[in-house]
Amino acid sequence: MEDKDKPNRKPSYLNFDASDYPWKPGIDYQKNPEAYRVGKGEQGVLICEPYKSIIGPHWRFKSAEIAENSAKTIYQMFQDFVVKGDFVGADLSRKYLQMGYTRARRYANYKGGKKYDKAKDYQPLERGTGDSEKAEAASIFYVFWKKAEQEPLYAEQKMAWKKQYG
Repeated sequence: MEDKDKPNRKPSYLNFDASDYPWKPGIDYQKNPEAYRVGKGEQGVLICEPYKSIIGPHWRFKSAEIAENSAKTIYQMFQDFVVKGDFVGADLSRKYLQMGYTRARRYANYKGGKKYDKAKDYQPLERGTGDSEKAEAASIFYVFWKKAEQEPLYAEQKMAWKKQYG
C-alpha cells in the first residue's frame, strides 16, 4: 500500500493532554524518584529534571561522528547510573539512546525531519527525501540503545522498580 492509499493518520501530539501525562515539570525526579514512571518508549524524556539537563546536552545526531560521541557519552552515563543504583537516571539515559535512534531515523526518512504537512491537514509528506547520513547516525544510536536494554543489572532494577512503583 502506497502512502497516498493510507488513511490520513494525524500525529498523536495533536490530541496531547498534559493533565493525563504521568511526567510533570517542576518535579525533581532525582530527589523524588518515586514520582517517576517507566512508561512506553521515550515518554517523559524531555520533562524529567534534573536528568534532562544532565543528559540532554550530550544528545546529538547531526552526523555519524557526532552521533558516535553522543551515544558513547550517554551510554557511559547510563552505566554510571546503573552502578549507582539510580534507576531513573539509567532509564532516562536509555530513553535518550532510543530517541537518538528514532529522531535520526525521522531525519533520514523525511527532509528536515518533517513527517506531516501542517498546511494540508497533516497529510503525510513524501518518505525517502531525508538525509542519508542520519541513517548512519540512527544505526549508531540503535546499537547503544539495544546494548543498554540488554544490561542485566538494568533489567533487574527495572523489574524491581515496576514491582514497587508500577
